[in-house]
Amino acid sequence: MAAEREWFEKDYYKILGVAETATPKEITKAYRKLARENHPDANPGDAGAEERFKEISAAYDVVGDAEKRGEYDEVRRLGPMAGGFAGGGFPGAPGGIRFDGDIGDLGDLFGGLFTRGTRARGASSSRRRRGNDLEAELYLSFADAIHGLTTTINITSDATCSTCGGSGAKPGTQPKVCTRCQGRGVLDDNQGPFSLSQPCPLCSGRGVIIDDPCATCGGRGVERRPREVKVRVPAGVADGAHLRLKGRGEPGANGGKAGDLHLVVRVAADPLFALKGRNLTMKVPVTFAEAALGADIRVPTMDGAPVTVRLPAGTPNLRTLRVKGRGVHTGAGDGDLLVTIEVAVPTKLSAEQRRALEAFDEATEDSPRQAIDALVDSQGDRT
Repeated sequence: MAAEREWFEKDYYKILGVAETATPKEITKAYRKLARENHPDANPGDAGAEERFKEISAAYDVVGDAEKRGEYDEVRRLGPMAGGFAGGGFPGAPGGIRFDGDIGDLGDLFGGLFTRGTRARGASSSRRRRGNDLEAELYLSFADAIHGLTTTINITSDATCSTCGGSGAKPGTQPKVCTRCQGRGVLDDNQGPFSLSQPCPLCSGRGVIIDDPCATCGGRGVERRPREVKVRVPAGVADGAHLRLKGRGEPGANGGKAGDLHLVVRVAADPLFALKGRNLTMKVPVTFAEAALGADIRVPTMDGAPVTVRLPAGTPNLRTLRVKGRGVHTGAGDGDLLVTIEVAVPTKLSAEQRRALEAFDEATEDSPRQAIDALVDSQGDRT
């Protein structure tokens, strides 16, 4: 991995608004928030937001990758180098960077940025750039989230140009190798014992010249258009979950990898069921008589076949009964159905019901509040 010039000039941690000690999870969270706020789709016609979005994506491309982040941190640790090249940047130049003796493996770290003498070391034909990540929301019914499915979503983003196939040239023509950099995309500026590689100004670092640009994309090789993306949703996905579709973001530049598509799942609520891990939960109302005497009650399932749940005599309110294997079915195992019993208290009684309850009350000798009654009596005696 070759260090790039921007690494010396930009503080990617500051751009993302995180500390240098931030965890990968904190960095990803900060990036997603900033990407949503500054995405071109959310700020149509705002060139400033588009530039910020590109800068945010470039920062995450480095510090969001463990290997690149390690090399970037090493570059920043090298004292004066972390401040850029304001003073000329080479031995003998006032305020520049001074090397004492052999730089050893430093050339491997800086790859395409520094070279010994006039020989290019690690220079690439043109700088590859990873495509921007995208974020969208995926709305699912509760049943689809429980069972899982393969579906498609429609997004509008930069995509490989459908006219030129990404070459940027008008159909029937081809890009030409840049005569100034010979297709390398960089030029070496000899500065004595070292050379500074910088993007070729003639081809803007692409390594090719397009004499007759594609009318659709204007030579960029990408166009903004709607496209369908197929998504496989695993069974039991929860509301708010994140799905990452690798390589389904925006296309990279100069042969760089495409970005990723991050989906935030939104699951509609169900009037009866809820999800708890791999388990399904539901609340079932029962009468006082059913709870007291015991009963067999039938309840629905997400499998489409009802099951019978046996209530033991004396089942208390809010007791949860477990039905094995009737939850979410995943490759990691099957969840259970958790049935919580709620004793329903009638708000209206017929005359017969009232007489029956009054008879039951008269026949009841033990109070369910014996401990409380005893404390109340003792406090009453002290007064």
